[in-house]
Amino acid sequence: MPVNVLFSARPALWPVYEPLLTQYLAEAGVQAEISTEFEPDQVDYVVYAPNGGLLDFSPFTRLKAVLSLWAGVEKIAANDTLSVPLARMVDHGLTQGMTEWVVGHVLRYHLRMDRHITIQDGVWAPDAPPLAQERNVCILGLGVLGEAVARALALLNFTVTGWSRTAKDTPGVTCLHGLDGLRDALSQAEILVLLLPDTAATENALNAKTLALLPKGARIINPGRGPLIDDEALLDALNSGQIGHATLDVFRVEPLPPDHPYWAHPNVTVTPHIASETRPATAAQVICENIRRGEAGEPYVHLVDRTLGY
Repeated sequence: MPVNVLFSARPALWPVYEPLLTQYLAEAGVQAEISTEFEPDQVDYVVYAPNGGLLDFSPFTRLKAVLSLWAGVEKIAANDTLSVPLARMVDHGLTQGMTEWVVGHVLRYHLRMDRHITIQDGVWAPDAPPLAQERNVCILGLGVLGEAVARALALLNFTVTGWSRTAKDTPGVTCLHGLDGLRDALSQAEILVLLLPDTAATENALNAKTLALLPKGARIINPGRGPLIDDEALLDALNSGQIGHATLDVFRVEPLPPDHPYWAHPNVTVTPHIASETRPATAAQVICENIRRGEAGEPYVHLVDRTLGY
C-alpha cells in the first residue's frame, strides 16, 4: 500500500517539487502517492511550509510526521494541534548558500571594501587591512548553519569565537556557552554574525546591554532572524558610533517597509532576505530520506525539540 504524502506549501512550488519528490522516493524504494488534495485522514506525511495555509493538524489521524521545507520552524513549533514528529529543513544547498553569503560579507568588512567601492575621490590613501588571524569574528548560534560558517571562516584563518546555549566543540573555533560565555564572546567581536533560532529566549538577544559589550565600531551581520535584534537599540548604537555598520538580511516585518529607518541609514546595508534559501533539488532529497526512514522504522533526522522551539 503506498504512503500518501501531502504537499502543503506555496502553490507555485508544487510543479517544482512534485517531480523531484516522485523521483527521489522511487529511488529510495518507497511506494508513494504525492498530492495537494488528500483527505486529512488519508495522509501519512506532510511536506510543509507555513505559507501553504495548513494550520489545524487534528484531522490528520494517521499522520506519521511533518517535514518542514523551512529551516526556521517558529511558525509551527508551538502549534498545539501537532502531536507527531516535526523535522526542520537541514539542506546542504541552503547551508552552502548561507556560508557563501556570510563569508562574503565578513570579507567585505575585514578588507574594508566599501571605502574603495563607494569612494572614488582621487585621494591616494594606502591603508592595508590586517591579516585574517588578527580579526576577531564571533558567531552567535552554533547549529548546522552557524557551525558551517564558523568552520569556513576558521579555514580562512580568522580568529573565530562561537557561542551557543549549550557547550559545543568545533575544531578551529573557540566555543563558549552560557551567560558568562556570551559576555566574553561579545567583548571581543569585531565582526558579529547572528545565526540563532527565533525563540522566546533569543528575542532581542542583541539589545542595548549586549550592544554595549561589543568593541566600539563593531560590525554586525544578521542573516538569522529579524527578532534577534532590538531595532531601536541598534539604531541608537549606530547613531552613537558604538556600532560601525550593520548588514541586515532579515527583519520583523518583511518586506521591510519603504519608510523604515534602516533603508536610509548611511551605516546600514539592507538585503532582501537572500542570504540563503531552500534549494528544491537538495531539499527534496532531505524530505525523501526522512520518509524512507519513517517507513523503515529508522529514526528521523533533524527533529525539532518542541520544548526549545528548534
